[in-house]
Amino acid sequence: MPRVFHLSDIHVGSSHFLPELLERAIEAIAHERPDLVVLAGDLTDKGLPHQYAEAKRWIDRIPAPVLITPGNHDSRNVGYVHFEELFGPRYRIHRLPGVYFVAADSSEPDLDEGRIGRTIYPWIEEAFNRAPEAAIRVFVTHHHLLPVPGAGRERNILQDAGDMLKLLVDHGVDLVLTGHKHVPWVWRFEEMLIVNAGTATTNRVRGKGQPSYAVIEFAPGAITVHQRYFGLRPDETFVHPLRKGAIPR
Repeated sequence: MPRVFHLSDIHVGSSHFLPELLERAIEAIAHERPDLVVLAGDLTDKGLPHQYAEAKRWIDRIPAPVLITPGNHDSRNVGYVHFEELFGPRYRIHRLPGVYFVAADSSEPDLDEGRIGRTIYPWIEEAFNRAPEAAIRVFVTHHHLLPVPGAGRERNILQDAGDMLKLLVDHGVDLVLTGHKHVPWVWRFEEMLIVNAGTATTNRVRGKGQPSYAVIEFAPGAITVHQRYFGLRPDETFVHPLRKGAIPR
């Protein structure tokens, strides 16, 4: 069944960026050969052209298809124009056998806070309405929809998180992939699993956190999330049973 790598917050151009960790992540992707890499925003540190160019060189080396959404750092200095030029639309759909992804930009120019916005809701609704009935439905955005423990002040969840959670639940979404606060965490919300990625490639972690990424496996009846750490902390695994009928074909 499909396997996905979930990375976020690589922050190319930051003084905290550790290229050796991105090298290790690329090596892990080459070894495990996932069907997709989800990169949930903050590719750059300040959205500057040279940072985008360097991020593009790194991302082009990833030996798998990549689904990318911008983060708040990517939209600084009108950086979203570089994102669109180098990586394409900020709102997109991606399909794997039995799994259907919808990705949306939650960033606001030069603000840390995020928002999807009411003008985008109809596009998201229509995108999920086109999903095959039996497919696992996945939503990808940068800002997290629920507060994350140990992430400091929680003002940086989506400003319209309540409306988005209702929209996603109403449309039968099974999995949400986010980033932003550099804290890996997994929440179960009703029948939906929400996975927040840590930073995979920087030392800007909180408390005793470590750089990390997630490997997500889809199988009949369950989603399995493996949180993997670049350090001494042991990996963690979470198994989430799927709602009836959400079985890949």
